[in-house]
Amino acid sequence: MSEKDRKGLIIVHTGNGKGKTTAAMGLALRSIGYDYKILMIQFIKGTWHYGELDAIKKLHPYFEIVPMGNGFVHFEKETNSEHRLAVIEAWNFFKEKMQSDEFDMIILNEINYAIDYHFISIEEVFKTLTLKPDELHLVLTGRNAHPMIIKKADLVTEMREIKHPFQKGLQAQKGIEF
Repeated sequence: MSEKDRKGLIIVHTGNGKGKTTAAMGLALRSIGYDYKILMIQFIKGTWHYGELDAIKKLHPYFEIVPMGNGFVHFEKETNSEHRLAVIEAWNFFKEKMQSDEFDMIILNEINYAIDYHFISIEEVFKTLTLKPDELHLVLTGRNAHPMIIKKADLVTEMREIKHPFQKGLQAQKGIEF
C-alpha cells in the first residue's frame, strides 16, 4: 500500500479488562516500524510515574507521550473542576496537534473516561472527530466508550476481564500495571 492510499482510522480500545493502553502502544510500536510519528496524550494519568514514560524516551523522535491529567479520579475526595480543567487543556492541545500534520497517529489515552465523567462533552469530541485529517490515525482508549464514539469508529475492541490479580489482593505490579 502506498502512502497516498493510506486511510486514517479511528480505533477504540474499551472495556473493563486490562490492556487498552498496552494495545494502543502496540499499534504505535508497529507504526514506528514504518517511520510513523506517534503522539500519546494522557487525559487522566499525570501524577504517577509509569514505565512507559521511560520506555518511550528510547523511541524518540518517533514516539512522544504527554501526560496532562491530574491522576486517577476519586470522586469522594476531590472536586471535579481540577480534572475538568486538565482535560480541557489536553483536549485543546490535541486539537492543535491534530491539525498540525506533525503526527501519523495520535493516541487519546483514557479519553473515554473523560467523556464518561463529563469532563468534556461527547458532542465536542464527536464534532472534532469529524474534522480529523484523512490520513491521521486516532486511537481512543478507556472504559465505557460512548455509543456515539463506537458508531464513529472504524475499529472497536472491547477488553473483557476474566481474572485479575487484584481479586487475590495482589498490588499493582511494576511493568504490568505501571
